[in-house]
Amino acid sequence: MSRPLAVFAYDFDGTLAPGNMQEHAFIPDELGMKHADFWAETARLAQEQRGDGILAYMHLMLAKAHEKGLELTLDSWRRRGANLRLFPGVEDWFARQNARAEALGLDLRHFIISSGNRELIEGSPIAHEFERIYASAFLFNDRQEAVGPALAINYTGKTQYLFRINKWTLNEWDNDAINAVQIARDRPVPFDRIAFFGDGLTDIPVMRVMTDHGGHPVAVYDPEKPYTEAAAAKLLADGRSRLAAGGDYRDGSKLDELADEILREMARGVTTNLFA
Repeated sequence: MSRPLAVFAYDFDGTLAPGNMQEHAFIPDELGMKHADFWAETARLAQEQRGDGILAYMHLMLAKAHEKGLELTLDSWRRRGANLRLFPGVEDWFARQNARAEALGLDLRHFIISSGNRELIEGSPIAHEFERIYASAFLFNDRQEAVGPALAINYTGKTQYLFRINKWTLNEWDNDAINAVQIARDRPVPFDRIAFFGDGLTDIPVMRVMTDHGGHPVAVYDPEKPYTEAAAAKLLADGRSRLAAGGDYRDGSKLDELADEILREMARGVTTNLFA
């Protein structure tokens, strides 16, 4: 870590890719269901069981896959993830931001913090770009078949992963390190060197934490869906996000320009702290 660490963290669904990942890779083609029907059944199950919506959708994915006799191995989930559709420019985004950060003297790392499926994201064309993929994950037996949920990341659960990054205690299962006392000035990635890109309700607590701790929350919306732009505008109006842009990751886009500004602000903060 010769250069100061900086982090860009992202939600996945609606942020790096349009819609929900299961709608592209699983629900319509393999389960033969309409998206709305699947999510309505998920909501009913969570309410009936007084349970968590993330656990409910993961259970339904497995239960309905069993009914259809679908393959549930880790490799099969990753193959499904290979078909995820991304917003324009996403695949080239990471190298460009890394080069900018290096020129500014920063060591930029990328993370996913998502309520979606880790296994699907691991199969996507951009999986190799991330330091960690924090996302809801299945539990696998010794035949590498999904048998239940191992990790569910809901809207409030996302916030713990900001603090894992902040303290650089990155293992999901390590509760001792994340809860250990570590004064702010000794943390490897202060919040003013973390940016979070998100799009919706499940990102509100994360954006609130980012705002309250001096981070850089960015609301991303789908330019083809006006209601998502309205949601981003509300995040700005409510003070939960500092910046907003459409999901266009190409060189020179508004989002790309915002990323450039954020990296420059991070670098200025490093310089200021050195001489403070």
